[in-house]
Amino acid sequence: MITVNDLTLSWGAFTLLDHISLHISDNEKIGLVGKNGAGKSTLLKLILGEVSPTSGNITKTRGERIGYLPQMMSHAKDKTVMEEAMKAFDGLFALHDRIDEITAQLSERTDYQSNAYNNLIVELNNIQDRVAMMESEPPASQAEKVLIGLGFKPEEFNRPTRELSQGWNMRIELAKILLSKPDSLLLDEPTNHLDIESIQWFENYLKTFRGSVLLISHDRKFLDSTTSRTIEIMLGKIHDYKVPYSQYKILRKERMEQQRSAYENQQRMIEKTEEFIERFRYKATKSNQVQSRIKALDKLERIEVDLEDKATMTVKFPPAPRSGQVVFRSEDLVIGYPQKTVASRINITIERGEKVAFVGRNGEGKTTMMRVVIGELDPLAGKSEHGYNVALGYYAQNQEDILDKNETVYSTLENAAPGEYRQRLRDLLGAFLFKGEDVDKKVAVLSGGERARLAMAKLILKPYNLLALDEPTNHMDIQSKEILKQALLKYDGTLIIVSHDRDFLNGLVDKAYEFRDGKVKEHLGGIETYLEHLKKDLLAAPAPVKEEKKVEEKPVQIKDSQQARAESKEERRRRKEVEKLENEIAELDFKIADIEHALSSPVSAEDVEKLSKEYSRLKDERDSKLEKWMEISS
Repeated sequence: MITVNDLTLSWGAFTLLDHISLHISDNEKIGLVGKNGAGKSTLLKLILGEVSPTSGNITKTRGERIGYLPQMMSHAKDKTVMEEAMKAFDGLFALHDRIDEITAQLSERTDYQSNAYNNLIVELNNIQDRVAMMESEPPASQAEKVLIGLGFKPEEFNRPTRELSQGWNMRIELAKILLSKPDSLLLDEPTNHLDIESIQWFENYLKTFRGSVLLISHDRKFLDSTTSRTIEIMLGKIHDYKVPYSQYKILRKERMEQQRSAYENQQRMIEKTEEFIERFRYKATKSNQVQSRIKALDKLERIEVDLEDKATMTVKFPPAPRSGQVVFRSEDLVIGYPQKTVASRINITIERGEKVAFVGRNGEGKTTMMRVVIGELDPLAGKSEHGYNVALGYYAQNQEDILDKNETVYSTLENAAPGEYRQRLRDLLGAFLFKGEDVDKKVAVLSGGERARLAMAKLILKPYNLLALDEPTNHMDIQSKEILKQALLKYDGTLIIVSHDRDFLNGLVDKAYEFRDGKVKEHLGGIETYLEHLKKDLLAAPAPVKEEKKVEEKPVQIKDSQQARAESKEERRRRKEVEKLENEIAELDFKIADIEHALSSPVSAEDVEKLSKEYSRLKDERDSKLEKWMEISS
């Protein structure tokens, strides 16, 4: 259980998070959403204690074990895949050592009635409970299941981690977190380095996880599948919805419309009341009515409209020059590297105007094939060629390695821009949300999302009739991804895209090439056809994170039975009161929403005044109960 209470985080005059409060109950699955830079990752670090708030506090259940996956982290280089994964059980092995120590002490002691002896018994029983839960099956078997679920093949278990890419090392870190069986998971964009098959396995895993999850993701389908509550961070405030992402979008729109209508209606009432006061202020026969309305306005709680961050990037690709009918073709192609063949007998034909996805597990050859398409890598055998008059624009997955870190945002575009574009670079950068002093930032200090936007802006500089995009959405927020998707749908050239984002690909591509086991298979009909194929041919068995405790005989009674019953009774009373308060707060939220809805409809000035008073009373009552709930549940 985690509670964030009236927390503020500021740097100088800038406030990132402004008096936010939220509660994460056991077993809750929450999606944390908002634009890049809104403060999502920072909130996770605040909960962990890596960042200290300016004011407010965070409380956690005593002994709460939190598993945290950041976007970026360092990786071990001196272990094999399995050795590194097994480090997740270091705590378990330490518990076994402690059991041996306690058992040895108990065999030597004779002070059976002493507190010290009883404390050892209590500790032993607690540790045995934890070990029983963690050893539902042998640690090595658990590690194998999770590693395979996350995309590793058994023959890769002994591969040195130093030979793996950052993405594959991140999978090992995720495996270690899951194997450690924490009480809560804090996950910062965990699907960035997973392919579609691994994402589906991970979805099933989270559905069976018996702990709480606070998840940052820009994958709409993943959020809908794994979460039942959505918390939005916008302009320093949080907005809490007890629904998955897609339903949150609908409810958010309705709430904003109701709030605006209620605000406008109240403003009309205030305006009419003020007109009445000014008109009859000095008329003796109306003095009582005037004073009554002045007091009513003073007591009136003014409805405020939540501020919205409406800044969006603008993407519009230039018209594509006409190419030949066949844009790219391969015949009996073999791709890979001198030391390893990745895929062979590849026969692909991509025609003008087609939008095509390369899909499959990471490491099966998608990016290798993309490098062949763009001419960066020669095939090992076979034939590959572009068609007539093909002008190719390429977006690389590893923008942190492609962009020059010593350049500024502005000079990055200036160096790539044709002469006629140079007068419009600031306008173009503004369309991609680089405004004012942002254009003078060094590439080295840009976030992943900012680098993605800058790289995409470079593609707008020239007219291309073939766009080759390798994981373009990895660091984009959901809104930016949707804008890019709409731009690509309107793009009149040919598109080849590598992506693991099912929602992004759905409706965008009309053909998918699946890379698997050294072969390439064509799926007509787009990403849904491919996903249907996966359902039939692949088993993604969920692996529960927590198991029920096994019932075992205790060697010695832990506590006096009367004391245990008394504590149990008190805990039940506390939980019952917490649950009662949560239900009452939810009921008050519904009533407040009803009044906002009523105020959004045309009503008389008297009704508006009555509703506004009730609105104020309910909010006061809700704040009082919320304060009491925080006190009891801490």
